[in-house]
Amino acid sequence: MTADDPRTCSVEFRVRFDEAGPDGLLRTSSLLRYAQDLASVHSAERGFDRAWYAERGLAWLARAASAAILAPVAHGSSMTGTTRVLGERRVWARRRTEFHDPDGRLLAWSHVDWVLLDERGAPTRIPPEFQPAFGTGKATLLLGRVELEPPPAGAHTVQLVVRPQELDPMNHVNNAVYADWLDEAILAAGGEREVRHVPRLVRLEFARSAEPAAALTATAWPDEGDGWSYRLADRTGAELLRARLEPAGEGSPH
Repeated sequence: MTADDPRTCSVEFRVRFDEAGPDGLLRTSSLLRYAQDLASVHSAERGFDRAWYAERGLAWLARAASAAILAPVAHGSSMTGTTRVLGERRVWARRRTEFHDPDGRLLAWSHVDWVLLDERGAPTRIPPEFQPAFGTGKATLLLGRVELEPPPAGAHTVQLVVRPQELDPMNHVNNAVYADWLDEAILAAGGEREVRHVPRLVRLEFARSAEPAAALTATAWPDEGDGWSYRLADRTGAELLRARLEPAGEGSPH
């Protein structure tokens, strides 16, 4: 289902068995996968499909993301996802995606800041034809950031290796995989209650991409309140990701 408004695109989703956790409810990573799939559908409908990007050596890479699950979404549930480009700033753009149940209740939302890269992997200006195609304009947005304190002594660590099934069609670790790694580390550290809590909010800031087959170290620790902090680094100590898991309010920030 697609709205007449070129700024938005809507698709129906059904939560599959493998997209839910042991509690039978939607994983945070599944929400991010829905959001990026919907963004791809919207882009293709406006004339910018994968072939268009490939011909020009362009690709979008997630720079920051926030994802909130506001209500229990069980395996087998149906919901409508609607995405909108909120605005752009030279080399990056932000999408907001909302998910509603058949009665119109907001179940979840995400914000993703996407940076446009050229064939060298360097940020490049967004083509001028995007603005009229998506009905958007320049915005005064600020890239999403996650500020963390240094991990305390005794913070829990998990060793990871990037596996082939975690790479997407761009040969990158898919941004949703980082949310799975976040959950894995917090669960290992004893944070099951927070990982399964509804409502919850995850905020991710991607510093750089993990390479295929790379050995990584994830560090997770609880902080004040019911939140958890998380860092991901490669074998040289270079930081790849900063993230936070925290309870979410019932509201829906724009």
